[in-house]
Amino acid sequence: MPRLHDRFWSCPCAQRARRGGRPRPGAGLAAKGAEMVGSSAPGPALPAAPDSRSVHGDRGAGTWHHDLVQRSLVLFLVGVGLALVLNLLQIQRNVTLFPEEVIATVFSSAWWVPPCCGTAAAVVGLLYPCIDSHLGEPHKFKREWASVMRCIAVFVGINHASAKLDFANNVQLSLTLAALSLGLWWTFDRSRSGLGLGITIAFLATLITQFLVYNGVYQYTSPDFLYIRSWLPCIFFSGGVTVGNIGRQLAMGVPEKPHSD
Repeated sequence: MPRLHDRFWSCPCAQRARRGGRPRPGAGLAAKGAEMVGSSAPGPALPAAPDSRSVHGDRGAGTWHHDLVQRSLVLFLVGVGLALVLNLLQIQRNVTLFPEEVIATVFSSAWWVPPCCGTAAAVVGLLYPCIDSHLGEPHKFKREWASVMRCIAVFVGINHASAKLDFANNVQLSLTLAALSLGLWWTFDRSRSGLGLGITIAFLATLITQFLVYNGVYQYTSPDFLYIRSWLPCIFFSGGVTVGNIGRQLAMGVPEKPHSD
């Protein structure tokens, strides 16, 4: 018996039990968890990545503004060119009279005429596609540069007819030019917004011209509509439709203005 007792307590398992060193269940897992927590101590915070939507929004806004400046510049140059050519034609036919010092210049036009017409062309050309977008009626009738060039040619022809055609009175000439101007709108536009903007532009431009002539800036020969010729609103109407078509063509394929959230 003493030998069996000694052998029992000499067993390694019995010795651990006697010392109270019996391993607790889950002790190894707890130790590993403590090591993982210690190894994952918080370090310096990394900067947050920029929002891709804000980045693309900023790029879209920059592209939209860049395109707006380009279209404005093109429309301004078109307005300046048309003003120089058409005003020269009116002066040569003695329809418009400027002071002698103005006629002696290179382009036979007052210095303020080209920049004013260029600015008006830029405003009108940008306004047409903007109104179309606001009304939700994109203009798709004859959207090609060949049609735009024909529209410019017809407009120049109408202006040329106002100086070249001889009628018994200005009323007959005004009715003829009015029919030609409406024909230009019907052939190259046919939109309600184009008709409304053309009439509005003709009305405002006629008022401004009346004011300038009244103050002696320049004058028209044989005025029959207060201080100007009665066919002048027809020229303004057809010019607005023409510049509007140019602005619409330039705006084709341009993304809409991005909205910031």
